[in-house]
Amino acid sequence: MIGIISFIGFTVLVAVIAWWSTRSTDETSSDGYFLGGRSLTAGVIAGSLLLTNLSTEQIVGLNGAAYKDGVLVMAWETLAAIAMVITAIFILPKYLKGGISTIPTYLERRFDTTTKAMTSGLFLTGYAVVLLPIVLYSGSLGISTMFDFPTLLGVSEWTSVWICVWGIGLIGSIYAIFGGLKAVAVSDTINAIGLLIGGLLIPVFGLLAIGDGSIADGLTTLTEAHPEKFNAIGGSESSIPFATIFTGMMLVQLFYWGTNQQIIQRALGAKNLQEGQKGLLLAAFIKILGPIIVVLPGIIAFYMYKGNLPNPDQAYPALVSEVLPKPLVGFFAAVMFGAILSSFNSALNSCVTLFGIDIYKQFINKEAEEKKVVSVGKTFGIVLALFSMIIAPFLYYASDGLFGYLQEVNGAYSIPILTIIVVGFLTKRVPALAAKVGMLFAFFAYVIYIALSKGLGIEFPHFLHVQAITFVLTVIIMLVIGKMQPRDTDYVQEYTKDVDVTPWKYVMPVGIIITVVVLSTYIIFR
Repeated sequence: MIGIISFIGFTVLVAVIAWWSTRSTDETSSDGYFLGGRSLTAGVIAGSLLLTNLSTEQIVGLNGAAYKDGVLVMAWETLAAIAMVITAIFILPKYLKGGISTIPTYLERRFDTTTKAMTSGLFLTGYAVVLLPIVLYSGSLGISTMFDFPTLLGVSEWTSVWICVWGIGLIGSIYAIFGGLKAVAVSDTINAIGLLIGGLLIPVFGLLAIGDGSIADGLTTLTEAHPEKFNAIGGSESSIPFATIFTGMMLVQLFYWGTNQQIIQRALGAKNLQEGQKGLLLAAFIKILGPIIVVLPGIIAFYMYKGNLPNPDQAYPALVSEVLPKPLVGFFAAVMFGAILSSFNSALNSCVTLFGIDIYKQFINKEAEEKKVVSVGKTFGIVLALFSMIIAPFLYYASDGLFGYLQEVNGAYSIPILTIIVVGFLTKRVPALAAKVGMLFAFFAYVIYIALSKGLGIEFPHFLHVQAITFVLTVIIMLVIGKMQPRDTDYVQEYTKDVDVTPWKYVMPVGIIITVVVLSTYIIFR
């Protein structure tokens, strides 16, 4: 009962602070609602980036992967820091210079309206069909298990999942649809602090448990008992072969941190370029510490349970229930709930933004006033939230290996979008035709790969290698079309002056330091 009371208390506190912080923001305008009035500072951006990224499917899934493969899965965390450095130095200035609200808006200016529509469609499809339902499902499963709702409420696991899905969905929708980006970002920041504290407590208590009260002894015991778990160089049979770090892994990271609307929207809401760059680099520094939360507990669980758990994804929940003092369960559940909400409401807010600005305003009602665009976007968000809440519980019957499978399937929309953005940035004469052909080729090529590998069981190289191959082939196709049918004139991006784009004077040296620290981790764990 104490756990439930503390859970409700912390959740309500976050909601009140978020409301108080956003009460003066004009959310009847597009900038006010979709970008928080372009007022986000470095700390808010960093906190929102981290918590949007970190949710139950990642905490549970990556710790499960670490239980199986060891520290090599840290690549999903540490290499993200390098991607954020690249975004801060090279990508964000281009976005803010154009004063854009969405990634498809940039693509419209660089290519044409059809390219923008195709990109928005890919984003919306990926979020609606893949991201939103899995966040709801994995979050509901975690909360249901943590509080043992089936026993507490006297219902089946299936019913408990339904209850949690709708509870999370309704609360997340209120934040995202009626609060706008600033409410999402403020609540994310508060929950990020709680998640960092709670997430660090699990490995601390775990090491204390196996070290007879000493963290140092616990770490020594762990490394001596399972040295193979501390080798970051993955073999060909591992979940992340070392070679993939230089191919598809960096492409995945660049898409996620540099072009993914759900993530980059936080930086687009920065009050100026300096705050955006500092926010990204602050998040990158913290991201380097991510393996302590999403990798180390999985290795501790492997030691404690001697590798005998029937499912690796049980590693983190089992460790939490084993080592966390009971009075802290409510607090930890609250911050986990915040992480779940963050991923859900961030994706939903991005969908509302994409539909309102890139679909409704562009193709349905070009003369619509800003209040109308925001209103229609909110209505679309409500429909999309209801759709996600209806289908999410049915993942209960299809959850085997879901985390890894979704990482693979996401390439169907991440690679096409990343490719045309990269080519758009680096060339001036590649035409809109190349973007459309390239996007279609990358999408269908990757879908065919998924169908052949999953449907027919045909063996292919690792999916990260396949993503890299698809990327390279698409770039070649676009460049060939650009050579044969180039634009009549060079593309020149105009400065809208909506945002101060003076760069932070320390962005380059800080970025280099972060990169060196990341590379050093592979020297240490080799």
